[in-house]
Amino acid sequence: MGILGGNPKDEPMHYGEIFSMWTYVAGIKGMVARYETFINHCGDNDLIDFLQDRIKQGKQEEEQLENMLKAEGIGLPPTPPTTPNANVEDIPVGAKFNEPEISANLAKDITAGLMACSQIMGESTREDIGMMFGQFHTAKAALGGRLLRMNKEKGWLVPPPLHVKTPEPVGV
Repeated sequence: MGILGGNPKDEPMHYGEIFSMWTYVAGIKGMVARYETFINHCGDNDLIDFLQDRIKQGKQEEEQLENMLKAEGIGLPPTPPTTPNANVEDIPVGAKFNEPEISANLAKDITAGLMACSQIMGESTREDIGMMFGQFHTAKAALGGRLLRMNKEKGWLVPPPLHVKTPEPVGV
């Protein structure tokens, strides 16, 4: 059997896997700090619960990836300081993120995360790394569906122009 056979954990990571995992961890750390700030700006309990769930999921992903990078002797990206708690009422209206803005940011991040997971799955030669990012992808897709339902229920979804009429056939 060649160098890339047997137990995946005994196989070396290639530079693409290392860079992608390191970059993904750095992104998670920034996301957690941003979502902690969003919680301070948010008055909607459903959205706060969603943000807390996304933070929890992100920290779980971060822990898994950091353990794998540490085992390979790779230095980790820096962690931003924890965001202090603030009262939403203390933030001036013009300086405050509103719930639809926060929700749109979440949707953008979930979409970017799905694409990043797909790319890392595609570039991985180690099955364990590809499968781990497959699990991350599945969890993000589930959260994306939950966010879409919440956006529809709360009236925050801004759809593109909707095609509601079917054109009449010409010359029939």
